[in-house]
Amino acid sequence: MQPLSSKLPNQGVTIFSTMTALAQRLNAINLSQGFPDFATPDALIEALCDATRAGFNQYVSGDGWLPLREQVVQQFEQRDQVRLDPVHEITITPGATIAIFAAIQAVIHTGDEVVIFDPSYDSYAPAVRVAGGIPVHLALTAPDFRVDWQQVQDNINARTRMIIVNTPHNPTGTLWTLDDWHHLIELAEKHDLIVLSDEVYEHLVFDGHHHYSALHFSTLRERSFVVGSFGKTFHVTGWKTGYCVASPMLMKLFRQIYQYANFCGNTPAQVALSQYMQQHPEHIQELGSFYQAKRDLFNQGLTQSRFKFQPTHGTYFQTVDYTAIRPDLNDLEMCYFLAEQYGVVAIPLSVFYQQPDPELRLIRFCFAKTEQTLKDATQRLSQC
Repeated sequence: MQPLSSKLPNQGVTIFSTMTALAQRLNAINLSQGFPDFATPDALIEALCDATRAGFNQYVSGDGWLPLREQVVQQFEQRDQVRLDPVHEITITPGATIAIFAAIQAVIHTGDEVVIFDPSYDSYAPAVRVAGGIPVHLALTAPDFRVDWQQVQDNINARTRMIIVNTPHNPTGTLWTLDDWHHLIELAEKHDLIVLSDEVYEHLVFDGHHHYSALHFSTLRERSFVVGSFGKTFHVTGWKTGYCVASPMLMKLFRQIYQYANFCGNTPAQVALSQYMQQHPEHIQELGSFYQAKRDLFNQGLTQSRFKFQPTHGTYFQTVDYTAIRPDLNDLEMCYFLAEQYGVVAIPLSVFYQQPDPELRLIRFCFAKTEQTLKDATQRLSQC
């Protein structure tokens, strides 16, 4: 058999798998990968058990359990005053990543360019390349990580097909402002662009700030895919359940791809989530304050260290500058140093860039952890 060429020849094991394996090998505190180490709500676990006992163990509709789609409708109606069609505009997916992948495959063709803001989630660019598209990476600059809209304009041409948005932003925790959205709307209409809006941390917003979905803006309704995650919202990342919302035209294209990538999501998980959301609306209502308390606890502990930071405005990640501690180490080396010397594992920010600044001295911690985990971690980090 002749050697086969890879469609992603430069892709290796992700940094998240690498750092989690490092944490396990060293028995270190894992603040790298974004998953909680605390319990799932008891009522949600009971709902899952009830769903399996009630016989919801076979294929669900490929578009998702309708009562769960109806809960998504309520979410957008309450927050964004947008009324969605649960049948034709919402698909439940096994996680957000496959929703992102299917949306890109649905509309990106060979030679199409896709604007990606770095630092960015590592699945965006590979999905574009698999579709035959060309990722166009535009770097956001520390410490504010705001979009330079003149730079965006300068990089749009006749081949530009899509812009990928991520707000609240992983890994920096920044939020898009109304001004950002209005700039995007102007460019999207002028150049007939598709918007893929990754909003998986939509409910994790702090300090009185507000999350604006792409669907909040009527002018973006017909040209946007919006992706969300139940796993992030309900502390069940291992359930791998997310969703995609789009206009009927875009959703038709999305489902044409998605049905052959996975067909449907996990049935009992969808049933359980829909029941829990109906019975416990306070979960989403209180989620921002729940995670803000964890952020504040973590950051208060870091004030005793030499790390410098601006409190994150969203997500469950905190980016810190370690220049005052070991400026001689690049960020990957710093992560190994912290793991080996202090037993705390982080993620280097450079892995979120196509072309990272070699002078970058930033790393990311996840604070979706118990109070004791956060206290133990900051006590160790304060010794650096």
